Amino acid sequence: MLDFLMAQDNITMWLTFLVIAGAMLFYATEWASIELTSLGALVSLMLIATLLPNSGFGAEILLSGFSNPALITILALLVVGQGLIQTEALAGLSEKLVRLWPDNPMRVVVLALIIAGAASAIVNNTPVVIVFIPVLASLLAKRNLPASKYMMPLSFMTILGGMTTVLGSSTNLLAAGVARQYGVDSVTFFSFAVPGLAMALVGWLYVLFVVPRIMPDNVGDTIVKRNRNTQFITEIRLTYGHPLIGEHTIAGMFPKLTNMTVRAVQRGSERFLPPFDDITLKSGDIMIIAATRDALTQALRDWHAFDDTASINSQEKERGAMLCEALVPPSSRLVGHGVDQSGFMAQHDVLILGMERRSRMPRELMSEIRLEAGDVLLVAGQPSAFEKMRGLQDLIVIEWSASEVKPRGHALRALVIFALTVGAIASGLSSTVVPAVAGAFLMIAFGCLNIRQAARSIDRRIVMLVGSSIAMATAMQFTGGAEFVANKAIGSLGTSSPAVIMSGLFLLVAVFTSFLSNNATAVLFTPIAIAAANSLGVDPLPLIVAVILGANASFASPIGYQTNLLVMSAGHYRFRDFFIVGVPLVIIVWIVFSIVAPWYYGV
Repeated sequence: MLDFLMAQDNITMWLTFLVIAGAMLFYATEWASIELTSLGALVSLMLIATLLPNSGFGAEILLSGFSNPALITILALLVVGQGLIQTEALAGLSEKLVRLWPDNPMRVVVLALIIAGAASAIVNNTPVVIVFIPVLASLLAKRNLPASKYMMPLSFMTILGGMTTVLGSSTNLLAAGVARQYGVDSVTFFSFAVPGLAMALVGWLYVLFVVPRIMPDNVGDTIVKRNRNTQFITEIRLTYGHPLIGEHTIAGMFPKLTNMTVRAVQRGSERFLPPFDDITLKSGDIMIIAATRDALTQALRDWHAFDDTASINSQEKERGAMLCEALVPPSSRLVGHGVDQSGFMAQHDVLILGMERRSRMPRELMSEIRLEAGDVLLVAGQPSAFEKMRGLQDLIVIEWSASEVKPRGHALRALVIFALTVGAIASGLSSTVVPAVAGAFLMIAFGCLNIRQAARSIDRRIVMLVGSSIAMATAMQFTGGAEFVANKAIGSLGTSSPAVIMSGLFLLVAVFTSFLSNNATAVLFTPIAIAAANSLGVDPLPLIVAVILGANASFASPIGYQTNLLVMSAGHYRFRDFFIVGVPLVIIVWIVFSIVAPWYYGV
């Protein structure tokens, strides 16, 4: 026994196990950041390879994870998804869903998640998640719901839906292919539909009604909420051809301005105050409005609501405008003066869209409102203009409030690029990485987003997490650690009944898929399952199904499946969020599988 442990190959294997266990501990407890933990694991493995040169792997092999097609695919798909978000290409779909139950936003969110889960039964779940991330993000933004509550359920719903047919995920197809190589052709389209559907239905109940209650509001959502709820005072001048001309009041309100509060309508020297009685808007009217930043942004983008915005919008078509908030400090020379729109535009090349004053909501024109210390101005302009404004004594630019006006005019081209990308991925005519990278390139080349926006869509946590996890998985395979654990675990089941072996194999594979990729786990365990079935003298299909469904139970960590990584940034998740929420789901589907699968397959 001592000789076995002291052999160099076995020392390398045990040291690799130690590194992996340490990395998982740090990921779960967050004693260090994901980036630092990942880098530490990589350095440790490279030291092992250097000190034990017969380990079978070196630095080149370990670092190859950063060029792995799986990682490149995930990053490219994040860029494609960001293109949809920037152009709001799927806003129409989200708006239609919202209109189904305007007074019950939770019902709309649940419906969207169910549609995504059902679609993933016949379409690979990765493109399904790509489609629904911007749709769900838009739904949650309109209803002021935190993304952290529902982005992880989106991934889990599609993973569960993908358990019902062979086409549900790449893992299913890969395991079926490996089984055919070993002479087992019994894995067909609906081979595991019954146990898969039972697991999906029970899992969906947990995901829809339990996960949102136990998932905390993550910090990343708070700034968005603050921006969305703040009310700014602004004015809209109805110039010739404005789409609001001819708008008539109904029950004292303007139907097209339900997302804004009309404070007054100025017509020449006459001022109309709410409630408005039988007013039809005319050219030359000035509307004084209180609205959120989102509503003002939409007005700027959709129907050129503000006079003097022509220059900004013409530039926006090429480079995109930016919105930013600026605080008026007590020492500012602007205090006591009205808003001089033309002078401000000439001096700073930015347009004042609105003003926030916490003490009251004025009804005067912006030129008549005397600025006070503490007022916040919402301004729009080019990024270069804001660079020049930094350091001004009269205005303090609030850095975190900067955002870009989404070029909705590019929505059609973004949809076309997205449809081509998803279609190519779903067709299976090439590996996923090719259409994913091509889609990211086309999104940038056709102006749906710029290089800066594309770069910001890439989460460095994902890069380090995937790169290090691939390195750890590679080290396990090269040292024989993965096969060692698998054989020991299967051997420990001994002469147990096939039902017990199925249950144990499912749980073992589910544990492995949390730190190996699900595809690697399926490839590793499918031959082991066939060999175990042959030794027991039973049909190998039930044990192969245990491997397939166990490999799909990748809920306990973000590295388990690429859809988890896709929603990690969108939901501002930490590693332990997946562990806390995913482990109960793994246990739930394991129990359901252990009950339904042996009964269904008669073992």
